Amino acid sequence: MNTTDPNTTRHAADVLRFLAGQPSPEEVLALRPSAGLQSHIDELLAKALNEDLSVAEEEEWQQIEALEHLIRTAKANAISQFGDNHH
Repeated sequence: MNTTDPNTTRHAADVLRFLAGQPSPEEVLALRPSAGLQSHIDELLAKALNEDLSVAEEEEWQQIEALEHLIRTAKANAISQFGDNHH
């Protein structure tokens, strides 16, 4: 059963759609979470540090971590494209 917050799932889908649209390296590097999402991530992080996450929150945190890894990878690729284009 998926108990992940629907907003997190929507944000993940938005990021995947964005990346599937083959954005420019500049667009990838400019990608940031909305203020609301960042606030929610900060709340989950604080709870995670105190080991107070519910099962549903833990699932959501794992989804956020996976999405963050994807974004970091995309940003690393964007940075390498800058290097490739300037040689």
